[in-house]
Amino acid sequence: MNLMEKAGLTLLHRMDPEAAHGLALKALQMGLAPSPGTVTSDRLRCTVAGLNLPNPVGLAAGFDKNAEALAGLSRAGFGFVEVGAATPRPQPGNPKPRLFRLTEDQGVINRFGFNNDGMDAIAGRLMRRPADMVLGLNLGANKDSGDRAADFAKVLTRCADSLDFATVNVSSPNTEKLRDLQGKDALSALLAGVMQANAALDRPIPVFLKIAPDLDEQGLQDVADVALSSGVSGVIATNTTLSRDGLHSAHKGEMGGLSGQPLFEKSTRVLAQLSALTDGKLPLIGVGGIGSADQAYAKIRAGASAVQLYSALVYGGLTLAADIARGLDALLARDGFANVSDAVGTGREAWL
Repeated sequence: MNLMEKAGLTLLHRMDPEAAHGLALKALQMGLAPSPGTVTSDRLRCTVAGLNLPNPVGLAAGFDKNAEALAGLSRAGFGFVEVGAATPRPQPGNPKPRLFRLTEDQGVINRFGFNNDGMDAIAGRLMRRPADMVLGLNLGANKDSGDRAADFAKVLTRCADSLDFATVNVSSPNTEKLRDLQGKDALSALLAGVMQANAALDRPIPVFLKIAPDLDEQGLQDVADVALSSGVSGVIATNTTLSRDGLHSAHKGEMGGLSGQPLFEKSTRVLAQLSALTDGKLPLIGVGGIGSADQAYAKIRAGASAVQLYSALVYGGLTLAADIARGLDALLARDGFANVSDAVGTGREAWL
């Protein structure tokens, strides 16, 4: 991180967190944010669920909910970018304040509640995407929907022409009863509808399932069984947690999903368990608490074929993605791996 980026972060941290987030997006839109460009090498290039990635370090959903800064994000060093979540109709989300920095814990709590401009507005922006980026959309459901399961298929059908992949998000804790869709029967029915809609597209795309870190052993087994039988292309593990173990920050009692460093161990254990349960039959994307190359490498060795980050950008700046990709390349070289795919799952047992 250079001096200008450090100064920018200091300024942003003096602002309300949601206002600071909006300003960061504006900077990306105006070309004022750092642009390290694509970071790649023979060790970093990989194929995950048919997606050819220049490196396995992606941006998680939630940073650019409305696909407003695609050009800037395509130059930020990520191997792939996920935007959204998008719902069929626009919705304002939960009342403010709804985003909280936990600086002492290097964490974030949010309770946004799928605030977004709706699938029609987002589809229009996706059509203007840079051609050279790997782009996905997180699919959501409207809070007041009469058929939340059908909402995911609606958004996929509306937006798929401009996407490389899509993610079914039934794991956000900020929409009441959404996580109920992770139950075995409900999840099976929901994914059947999404996969049917995907099959009907002129160009079907990889569909991922994003799960919560708070599933018990049976719940995780059910998710693994449904994922393997449904035809999804992979699983993203994990979303934010409702746990508050070990926090020190003043905002630790706020309602919402916790992300950042406090989530790292919990989400990595879930990732490793899911890797064991699926026995390498599905690619996994590791998310939760990644703030360094060492942590990205740990996720990969626990079973992830690729990783995503978001909350760490609050503390490490936008150049963090490129720094992690370069650091990961060095770690792979140090340990004698010719390609990142060779390292996947090699350290899983340590997390079980």
